[in-house]
Amino acid sequence: MKHLILIAILVLTGCTTETKAQMETKIDTSVQKMWNDFTQANPQFKTTKQPKSWFFHNNEKDANRLAKLVIKGKKQAGSGLYAWYEEASAPLPVIGTKHIITDFDGTARAIIQIKKVETIPFNEVSAAYATLDMGTTDEPLKNWKKAHWDFFASTMKESGEEPTEDMLIVCEWFETLWPKN
Repeated sequence: MKHLILIAILVLTGCTTETKAQMETKIDTSVQKMWNDFTQANPQFKTTKQPKSWFFHNNEKDANRLAKLVIKGKKQAGSGLYAWYEEASAPLPVIGTKHIITDFDGTARAIIQIKKVETIPFNEVSAAYATLDMGTTDEPLKNWKKAHWDFFASTMKESGEEPTEDMLIVCEWFETLWPKN
C-alpha cells in the first residue's frame, strides 16, 4: 500500500524523471505565467494563493490527451481511489479548490475548479459521470470501467492488493476556468 501512496502522490504532483530543480524551473515559469494571466483577467482572484499544479494519469500520452480534453471543456471530472486518501491520511478534495493542470512535461494548460465531490463504489459509477471523466460519449461507462480498473489494478498490485467491484472511488466534478473557450 505504501507504493500505492507514492504512485498517487507522483501522479497528483506531476513528477517526471527530471530533478526537482529542473522541474520547478520548467513548471514554475508556465504555471506562474498562467496564474498571472488568469488573475489579470479575473482581478477578484489577485489575492488568492496560486494553486498546485499536476497532470492527469501516469504517462505522457494519456496526460497530454487528458489535458487537451480539459482545455476543450470535455473532461470535467476525475477519479481516484478512496484508499489512497485514507492510507495517506489526506483530506478529500474540497469544493472550490482550484488546480493548474499541466501536460506531462509540466507545462501549464488549464485552471480548473472543483464543483462537487462524492465517494462512490466502483460498480455504482454512472454513465453520466463516466462521460465527464473520460471526455467522450463513445461508450463512456464501458471505457471508464476498463481504463480505471486496469489503472487501479496496476497500482494496487505493488502492494499485493486487487481491485474489487465495491472499492470506493473519489469522484470529483470540475469546471475549466482558464483558458476560456
